[in-house]
Amino acid sequence: MTSQLTDFTSTLARWEAERPDSVAIRFGGTARTWSELARRVRQNAAAQRAAGLRPGDRVAVLDFNHPACLELTLACAQIGTANAVVNFRLAPPEIVYVVNDAAARILFVGPEFAAAVAQVRDQLPTVERVIQVGGADDEYEAWLAAHRPDPEVHPAHPDDCFVQLYTSGTTGFPKGAMLTHRGMLAHAENCAVDFRIDPDARVQVAMPLYHVGGTSYALITISAGAQIVMLRLPDPATVLEVLESERITHTFLVPALMAVMAQVPGAADHDFSALKAVTYGASPMPLPVMRACLELFPGVMHQVYGMTEACGVVSALGPEDHEDPAVAHRLVSAGRPIHNVEIEIRDPATGGPVPRGEVGEIWVRTQQLMRGYWGKPDATAAAITPDGWLRSGDGGYVDADGYVYVTDRIKDMIISGGENIYPAEIERVLAEHPTVADVAVIGVPDDRWGEVPKAVVVPAPGCEVDTEALLAYCRERLAGFKCPKSVDVAEELPRNLTGKVLKKNLREPYWEGRERRLV
Repeated sequence: MTSQLTDFTSTLARWEAERPDSVAIRFGGTARTWSELARRVRQNAAAQRAAGLRPGDRVAVLDFNHPACLELTLACAQIGTANAVVNFRLAPPEIVYVVNDAAARILFVGPEFAAAVAQVRDQLPTVERVIQVGGADDEYEAWLAAHRPDPEVHPAHPDDCFVQLYTSGTTGFPKGAMLTHRGMLAHAENCAVDFRIDPDARVQVAMPLYHVGGTSYALITISAGAQIVMLRLPDPATVLEVLESERITHTFLVPALMAVMAQVPGAADHDFSALKAVTYGASPMPLPVMRACLELFPGVMHQVYGMTEACGVVSALGPEDHEDPAVAHRLVSAGRPIHNVEIEIRDPATGGPVPRGEVGEIWVRTQQLMRGYWGKPDATAAAITPDGWLRSGDGGYVDADGYVYVTDRIKDMIISGGENIYPAEIERVLAEHPTVADVAVIGVPDDRWGEVPKAVVVPAPGCEVDTEALLAYCRERLAGFKCPKSVDVAEELPRNLTGKVLKKNLREPYWEGRERRLV
């Protein structure tokens, strides 16, 4: 599906005109049609304008998933403002940082976060008003109801930012990626082709809206004129129940959630026959988890690789590559570039291309790219080259068939005695051991080699980890210089909500007082 529309306000108006009485979004026990959604968005636009917001201003949302966040994003698209969606998993000082970084003038909070915001209210100098969304003390509905729908549309440029999502911040304070009409529309149209999302689709939005797996996935659905079924939180049992009860055709999930879903009692008893695509990404999926999910969702699994800075997905591995034993090695790949996306592997030091099959930095060029990082021109210039390539910061290679393999973050690469070691390669080996449920490999200081690999493992249920046996297991399967030199056992690994291991947290105790060499 290719659209000539250049902004999301026109997209919403299209479906309001073509499908006014069709359901656009379901949430809890509420269903709203396209005409109802469009009316609420115009009321939201009117309320923002009445509050004195002008093009370029920011609002912010701190909440679990709620349709109000999506209404705000679409209203921002209409009047030229931008919605900065805050990661609700952040600590209070980090929340203060994000809200202040965005210079948000209105902060919308869910009832679960109202008390926390009240405690830091005096640290938010740009916030003129806090509005609670939902719960017994809801203020949002009255804020909307006080205004008639505003039909005026700001003449948006395709490169105007209307939603600002913050990078996960695994290595420091997050940066606000300015996502634009051009980028989000390109992403929506490219994904609709690859994942066959059309107006008849019923799309489950289970992942948080502060992440591209939430907001971008919702905007793909809006662009396609399909129906959104939004969950407030991605509870594993609820996700499974809704897949069946709502006859969901498409969903996006993260591997950490899917691992728990596969263990829910009776998971396989659900009827998932309506599913056309179960898309997963944001972190690697251990092969044992993948095998369990392939049994649960046969013929519909799509692995995706992407990043906030590119509005979401840039490559995908389809069901045929998941199911064909002749190409089982591709299960650890990120597939091939989706429509209208270029991927090249470059030398991270020189920026020059590297030969096919050799590891370098993954570079991406596409209309999907962000405009830049909000208020950080130097970081933007470091991330996006003058000729439009995004330096992903991920290490990887492309094989002879054009499949992309992500090895690790460039900064997580371990340099031991001059050899480059990518932790993901070691992690894939250890994940196959029957006593290991979860694993992360980090570089730790070594007086002789500079740094060496260390594995941190979580035991499988009912198992004890024999660290010496694990080291011997690695020596049988990996080159000597790649083998971990030690193994620690932990109850769990620190992860953010999307499943990314916070390796910075694991490394800190070992590198305290030392200067770590990073690429």
